[in-house]
Amino acid sequence: MALPEPLQPLRKIGYGRPMKFTQDISSGQNVIRAYSEERISINGIAFEESLIITPATIIEQWRPQRFEDLCEDDFAAAVALEPQLVILGTGDRHAFPHPSLLRLLVERGIGLESMSTAAACRTYNILVSEGRQVAAALIIR
Repeated sequence: MALPEPLQPLRKIGYGRPMKFTQDISSGQNVIRAYSEERISINGIAFEESLIITPATIIEQWRPQRFEDLCEDDFAAAVALEPQLVILGTGDRHAFPHPSLLRLLVERGIGLESMSTAAACRTYNILVSEGRQVAAALIIR
């Protein structure tokens, strides 16, 4: 009885070659360039207090300075910008806002994603690069 022929190895294509990713964001849009626990840099300008950012608008000194300070009215400024989605950066830890705080967003059909501020900064940049209508409400501390 003859042994079956050995299987041929699969041909590897592209393995071992470096892949370069570049972010293509149109000029004139607000892009987060750096972030830390103390500040967020947008287009070379450092912000040290909570803010709301869209590709076209920056609302400085957003009222809540800590997640615990967040109230329903704080979302009004983001809702007025008419995004499809609001990304809530909750500080250094991920937290979920109480559903009662989200009434304005629900009434307008605007989605909300809650995550740490670092994750919110990264997610915002990705969505801006995809051309999405997004607002990031970022609590820095």
